[in-house]
Amino acid sequence: MTSARLKRVEESATIRISNIATRMIKEGIDVINFSLGEPDFNTPKNICDAAAKAMYEGKTHYAPSAGIPELRAAIAEKLRTENNLDVTEAGVLVTPGAKQGIFEVMMGVLDDGDQALLFDPAWVTYDACIRFAGAETVWVPTVPEKGFIPDNFEEYITDKTKLIVVNSPGNPTGGVFGKKTLQCIADLAIDHDLIVVSDEIYEKIIYGREHISIGSFDGMQERTITVNGFSKAYAMTGWRLGYLTAPPEILKLLLKIQSHSVSSATTFVQYGGLEALQGPQDSVKAMVDRFKVRRDVLVDGLNKMGLECKKPDGAFYAFANVSEYGNGTEVAERLLKEAQVAVTPGIAFGASGEDFIRISYATSIDRIREALERLEAVFT
Repeated sequence: MTSARLKRVEESATIRISNIATRMIKEGIDVINFSLGEPDFNTPKNICDAAAKAMYEGKTHYAPSAGIPELRAAIAEKLRTENNLDVTEAGVLVTPGAKQGIFEVMMGVLDDGDQALLFDPAWVTYDACIRFAGAETVWVPTVPEKGFIPDNFEEYITDKTKLIVVNSPGNPTGGVFGKKTLQCIADLAIDHDLIVVSDEIYEKIIYGREHISIGSFDGMQERTITVNGFSKAYAMTGWRLGYLTAPPEILKLLLKIQSHSVSSATTFVQYGGLEALQGPQDSVKAMVDRFKVRRDVLVDGLNKMGLECKKPDGAFYAFANVSEYGNGTEVAERLLKEAQVAVTPGIAFGASGEDFIRISYATSIDRIREALERLEAVFT
């Protein structure tokens, strides 16, 4: 009675673990939830005020499917000045969240039988969207010792390969691709006539590294789809506001999908996004500075108790090797049961994550310290 395409996709492991933790919390159990990728900071007041002002001014009607002109122009300006992309207002599509943008891209670009390359481990929804589109995910191993950077992956490219997904800074590892790695990906994309989908949602949450957009490389503008949004940098997860830029012939197809599905991003929310881009940016720096402190406390604590965990260069996740105590799924279940600490099994992000757990440090420093005490009681 259900469609075959739905049977290709499994429930999100990150949401499943979080739901279990939430249920335990409702039962009165003090669970420290490290499973979801959501900043624990509130959206800055100036952004909330801008959206509220727009709402009360009557900006509650349908918006153009591609987004309000003011926001599209501001995004184009941001992409030109910060990402070195040659983008105009006409080349921007505003979406109800970056995740919706990823879904539209996969549905708009991939056909049955196509292949898409994912660097393993990778965010769970990429594979789901590829499968929804009827295509096949080809998992490309990365090197943990090098910060989960892909190495010698040309052998995974076949005549069915259509696109490569790049996520830097990345979820779940926090890895950041440098210029050399991105140039290698770009060269292979050009040589094999592939599309690159660059998910840059964590670009501003980066520690001592430079974020580089692969679309800015020579020959890549015409084959790169850059996806981004407001949820991470501006703590706007519940607002559901993202955007993308793509070559004109692809953007036209994606707009068709959006106009016949979700119509557009919420109108007054887009004015909040406009303020996020054009207003003060001090809240972003303050948030990243606090994330860095949390990262250092968490990772230093994990290594002190014998868990192998490299400091991530971006995002807000630690990806810890727990193979000494079992695989990631076994350890995650044990931690939830014995320590009331919810983490995500690394296997949720690909086969190479089997021995890992992902710990989101998007929570207070006090709760991180308390969690480390609970973990130490389990592991020592």
